[in-house]
Amino acid sequence: MIHVSDWARSNAFYRDVVGAEIIERGPGFAYRFGGVQLNCHGPGVEAVPVAAKPVQPGNSDLCFRWSGPIEAAIAHLEAAGIVVELGPVERHGAAGPGQSVYFRDPDGSLLEFITYAA
Repeated sequence: MIHVSDWARSNAFYRDVVGAEIIERGPGFAYRFGGVQLNCHGPGVEAVPVAAKPVQPGNSDLCFRWSGPIEAAIAHLEAAGIVVELGPVERHGAAGPGQSVYFRDPDGSLLEFITYAA
């Protein structure tokens, strides 16, 4: 779950930079990555059920698998004008040891691209 402050800006970012399919959900959107969907809260969306401490813009920390070398992920981010905050660095992800780079979405949430050796 993420919370966004501007739908158009976040939709463009998650579509163009992270590779999401944008799914319209009432007044808001979700971001789909194959069989995984990232639900979003934002302007015009009333979260139900309401969590005791709902996520705020910039409070998420998400990892996405990058298919290909980490250098290609870095080049992709740089071409989109996205600053790489850290990396490449060795990390242990869902599929084992890998190489990661870290960057931020438009609201400041921390995102990671990780790639694994073939």
